[in-house]
Amino acid sequence: MEKLTKEQEYEIATSMMKALEDKKGMDVTILEVGKKTVLTDYFIIATGTSSTHVSALSDEVEYKIKTDFQIAPISVQGKSEWVLMDYGFAVVHVFTEEARTHYNLERLWKDAEVIYE
Repeated sequence: MEKLTKEQEYEIATSMMKALEDKKGMDVTILEVGKKTVLTDYFIIATGTSSTHVSALSDEVEYKIKTDFQIAPISVQGKSEWVLMDYGFAVVHVFTEEARTHYNLERLWKDAEVIYE
């Protein structure tokens, strides 16, 4: 895969957000964390209503990004309460409501710029 421009990374991150919203993901947020860490540039965070919904949301992101941009995640971890999808420049976190409250990534990364909420 060739190196993506910052504009392409942003376009893909917003496409991830739209895929989550299209599948009725709740409280979708994009944080720009690239100025705070070398791990990634964006966190895309969403809440599903159940473990089945969490799985469906992560499947939709993977399908949409693979279809539209021919990019697959580097890794996918988790199952029912928290799925983490690492795309290198972006990490998608899909939680159940309880898990999102427990891990509270927005609090941990409160210094990050909120791109979308």
